[in-house]
Amino acid sequence: MAADQKPHRALRVLVVANQKGGVGKTTTAINLGTALAAVGERVLLIDSDPQGNASTGLGIPHSKRKITLYDVLMGDAPLADAIVETALPGLDIVPAHADLSGVELELGQQARRSFKLRDAIDPIRQSGAYTYVLIDCPPSLNLLTVNAMAASDAVLVPLQCEFFALEGLSQLVRTIELVRGSLNPNLEIQGVVLTMYDRRNSLSEQVAKDVRAHFGGTVYATVIPRNVRVSEAPSFGKPVLVYDLKCAGSQAYLKLAREVVVRERDRRAQAA
Repeated sequence: MAADQKPHRALRVLVVANQKGGVGKTTTAINLGTALAAVGERVLLIDSDPQGNASTGLGIPHSKRKITLYDVLMGDAPLADAIVETALPGLDIVPAHADLSGVELELGQQARRSFKLRDAIDPIRQSGAYTYVLIDCPPSLNLLTVNAMAASDAVLVPLQCEFFALEGLSQLVRTIELVRGSLNPNLEIQGVVLTMYDRRNSLSEQVAKDVRAHFGGTVYATVIPRNVRVSEAPSFGKPVLVYDLKCAGSQAYLKLAREVVVRERDRRAQAA
């Protein structure tokens, strides 16, 4: 390595997952990825949901989804060929297609079917092109979610501030333990982020207190508020940070990105 070259920082692969739908999972994947890019990280977002909402939310039309994650998992293309640049510097995406819904049946009993995504990401790990990969999963425990968890270093859990939050989280923790026991012994929970927080609603505050009491420092200090601009942004094919940088939702995701970076920096320092 030349004296003026800096070593590549090791890639960190985070799966954004929750088996419960409607918790702000895709919204968090899109906007956290955007915010990480905004603070100087190089981010690849992998859309692993057949609905393709992360792809749509980043303004990727179907005409640009010529090679998708489906082709990668089926072994028809390397991951690098499926990467599409977004309008945001530092943020790329591997788009999804509805064909992903048939992956479980099509892969059948193939060898290493739970490791297809991990095998595909390995060359990206070696390339040094990115510092973070975020994987947006469907809200279910299927082969796509298992592949994402088997390929990841850690799980980032968006958790809606509502009554059944802890019940859904306990189910996800059991899933992570199962994956850790059989497919990925190093998988950990990177953090829990509270979403759709409404300061006018006493239930939101109570749920936040309960989650923090149960999971302690695993829960991020940053909470993502209920915000109309966050809800509107995907219909324009934009992350909320591009749609309205000054709104409360954008500012919250920027704070979350900084917190993620600090947590990762501390983790690396402890491991050194």
